Amino acid sequence: MSEFTIRPARPGEEAVIVSFIRAIAAYEKMEDQVIADEAGMHEEVFVRQSCGVLFACEDDVPVGFALYYYNFSTFMGRRGLYLEDLFINPDKRGHGYGKALFCALAQKAVQEGLGRMEWVCLDWNQPSIDFYKRMGARAMDEWTLYRLQDDTLKQAAKEDTVWKK
Repeated sequence: MSEFTIRPARPGEEAVIVSFIRAIAAYEKMEDQVIADEAGMHEEVFVRQSCGVLFACEDDVPVGFALYYYNFSTFMGRRGLYLEDLFINPDKRGHGYGKALFCALAQKAVQEGLGRMEWVCLDWNQPSIDFYKRMGARAMDEWTLYRLQDDTLKQAAKEDTVWKK
């Protein structure tokens, strides 16, 4: 029987992190949007510590990952944990790795006195939606996610006439 553990990513495992990012992008049919690389992940995870990565491992070999960061709720007046990605290799699904990663992040949030844990899920990803509901999550259907990136972000950055008057 393999030894199963949840542990933080270690410096030198940037390629593993990027491989999981590429795998989740493939699952979500968004491979063309991945620009993350090992150097950038090293900088963000291990130097700036702007996000964290947990691995689900068999005999210390990662079979899944969760990438998270902290956000802030003005209404609660406290930080929260934002789960950006949770992915388990397809051949390892159904063995409790995803649940273990999810619960480890919930435990982290509770231990650190955080106000909540949040994430988004694609509307078509029914297996994940079912999993999150089994874990007690509630969909925030009354909210819509908005995004600026690339050219729209640059354009918004140029719209300075309103606040400079």
